[in-house]
Amino acid sequence: MMMSVKPYTQAEGSKKEQVTAMFNRIAPKYDFLNHLLSMGIDKLWRKRVVRIVARKKAPVVLDVATGTGDLAIALAGIQPKPTAVYGADISAGMLERAAQKVLKRGLQHTIVLKEADSEALPFSDRFFDAVTVAFGVRNFGDLHQGLCEMNRVLKPGGSLVVLEFSRPHIFPFKQLYACYFAHILPWWGGLISKDKEAYDYLPASVLHFPEGKAFEAALVQAGFEVEKSRRQSLGIATIYVAHRPLQ
Repeated sequence: MMMSVKPYTQAEGSKKEQVTAMFNRIAPKYDFLNHLLSMGIDKLWRKRVVRIVARKKAPVVLDVATGTGDLAIALAGIQPKPTAVYGADISAGMLERAAQKVLKRGLQHTIVLKEADSEALPFSDRFFDAVTVAFGVRNFGDLHQGLCEMNRVLKPGGSLVVLEFSRPHIFPFKQLYACYFAHILPWWGGLISKDKEAYDYLPASVLHFPEGKAFEAALVQAGFEVEKSRRQSLGIATIYVAHRPLQ
């Protein structure tokens, strides 16, 4: 399944190339804007992802599309300690920010950061106990290929936990959030980051993402067994939990 929405509609290049350039460009302001525009609630969602992964004892974890490393750092706090946390991202600019945070927290012996394409992960088959993605799958150029790669690197029985934006369905929150997401968020994001197209892309990418049952179907098609999906904060985001079958 090709994800056709691109950040820069007037520019050349594939979605993958444009997404890489976009995140390199907005990396210096990304953390500030991420927490400001989500009003900090994204931290709560990540904690819920961490609790799911923490059910595994001393896991080896891969965080795909790790960005500036917030989820990888949170995963490193699992008790008992994870054996290792790998953070992979296609954007060198985002990984540079992640590396600074990892060093500041003294986690360089737990967290390994790697510049990598989610559709061609540089890891062995059946290597990880868990794979996580927070707000990254909608940026994949080829969703099916990205999901298949995550399935490949998981051990049989290993868990995939995906946190992604979704669309609220409850009146009047649905209408209020749609207004915020389509108008206020792009305006503020563009003003602060100096890249309005990047923050126009955010609501467009969410609108075109196959959420809910459609994403569950994509997981099954990629070889996963879906365990559950839980909508967060009246449907602003959804946590999807799946696993690679034992056989």
